[in-house]
Amino acid sequence: MSGRPLAIRHAGQIWVVAEDPVQWFTRDSWWDTRRSAPVGIGNVVDIEHWRVQVRLGSSSSALRTFELRREPLSEQWLLESIAHG
Repeated sequence: MSGRPLAIRHAGQIWVVAEDPVQWFTRDSWWDTRRSAPVGIGNVVDIEHWRVQVRLGSSSSALRTFELRREPLSEQWLLESIAHG
């Protein structure tokens, strides 16, 4: 679950990361969600984001930009948006 994304499975296809991805973090507004966690569980407020430029298998397919997000304590990534180019 850690490290840089290399490929993304979306809509039954594998999208290969073609450029260096960009990572950043935002903070969960825990005071609004009232999310709680047992003491010592780890970081429960940082939301991890990645912006990756991907293409379908061949180098001739058009680039698309996917933005991904993972909520604190989640095992799954969410696809925030897809843009061309």
